[in-house]
Amino acid sequence: MLRFDIITIFPDMFEGVLRESILKRAQDKKKVVFHVHDLRKYSADKKHRRVDDRPFGGGPGMVLSPQPLFDAVRKIKGKRSARVILMSPSGKPLTQVHAKRLAQERNLIIICGHYEGIDERVRLALADEEISIGDYVLTGGEVPAMAVADAVTRLVPGVLGKEASLQNESFEDNMLECPHYTRPANFRGAKVPAVLLSGDHEAIKTWRRRQALAKTKKVRPDLLT
Repeated sequence: MLRFDIITIFPDMFEGVLRESILKRAQDKKKVVFHVHDLRKYSADKKHRRVDDRPFGGGPGMVLSPQPLFDAVRKIKGKRSARVILMSPSGKPLTQVHAKRLAQERNLIIICGHYEGIDERVRLALADEEISIGDYVLTGGEVPAMAVADAVTRLVPGVLGKEASLQNESFEDNMLECPHYTRPANFRGAKVPAVLLSGDHEAIKTWRRRQALAKTKKVRPDLLT
C-alpha cells in the first residue's frame, strides 16, 4: 500500500477530491491511503498558530517558517522511510515517467507551499525533491499536490480496472493519445472513421498509431525530439 501524507494550511481543500472517483476507489481497494495534516497544529505559537513570517531583506508577502514544517515531517515520518516532496513552481515538471517512479514508493510526504514561498532551509535540508505541475504560479501547493496524488495513484498496480488502458495513454512512447469515438457512428453528419468500424484490428492499430503521431507532431512536437 502506498501512503500519502499531505501537509497543508488548508486541509479542507482535500475533502471532496479524495472522496471521489479513482482516488476513492483506490482507498476502498486498500491500494493507497491518504492522511492530510494541518500545518498549524505544529506551530510553536500555540496562541495564534502562526506558521509564517516576514522575509529577511524585505519585500512583499510572507514566507512559511521552517520550524512547523521540520516538526511536522519529523512527527509524520517517525521511524518510517519516506520521500519528501515540496510542491513548488521552481521544481522539476511532473511527467508520466516521474509519476511512475513515485508510484513505486511506499511513503510519500507532500508539502504544500503557500504565500510568497517557503524558507529555503526546508528545500535544502528537508525536501528530497521539488515538483512543479507547469510553468505558472498558483495560490498554493494544494492543487498541485492533488494533481500529483491523482497522477501517481492511478499508476499503482491494481488501482485501475484495466491495466492495459495505461499502455495507450498520452505520453506513453513520448506521444499523445490517439482520437477516440463511440456511438453513434454518425452524429449530426460527423462520421466515425471507417477503419474503426472495419473489425480489422491490425488496420485499427496502425490508424491509431498514425493519428497519435500526427497529433503529437502538431500539438507537442517537443515530445518527439
